[in-house]
Amino acid sequence: MTDESRKPLGTRAHAPDLDWSQVRETVLMMELSAGQIEAAMKDSGNSVEVLTEVFTTMAGYMGMISESVAALPEQGESGEIKANLLGAASHVSGMVHQAIIAFQFYDKLVQRLSHVNHSLSSLSDLVGDRTRLYDPCEWVALQEKIRSKYTMREEIEMFEAVLAGMSVEEALEKFMVKMKEDHGDDIELF
Repeated sequence: MTDESRKPLGTRAHAPDLDWSQVRETVLMMELSAGQIEAAMKDSGNSVEVLTEVFTTMAGYMGMISESVAALPEQGESGEIKANLLGAASHVSGMVHQAIIAFQFYDKLVQRLSHVNHSLSSLSDLVGDRTRLYDPCEWVALQEKIRSKYTMREEIEMFEAVLAGMSVEEALEKFMVKMKEDHGDDIELF
């Protein structure tokens, strides 16, 4: 079966014929979902790149301002101004730090969505191929392929728990608790 013959050409659910297939409709919906995820990641990625650049530049300027203010004399009127400016600079630096943490959580979100996108694409390929659809070895290979794409320990644990029989809801709850325990507000570079 060629790639062309197994690719859905659009829904036929409104006018089914003898060739209509719920499998083809399922593949179409999975491909659409994967495409929507991809488009959302691209759109938001551009904005986050701009924000990351802005906050990196702001952090640099805050360092320069703090150094300049620290050089002011401590006595008299300028001492009070110096203290106020150093306090404000420290506060803004803290806000920049929190923004950087938020960007890193966004990066994790994009990684997870990328994994979902990859999984949906691989699943639609398998479901759309009648020669592979009913072969348990193909499903095992799909599961191994999906698992190999995970980069975070918590994702792997969740995946393995679901395959071992845990409900998705329970595995997701454990995943979320573990993520919060392990990472909290720490900055993690990956």
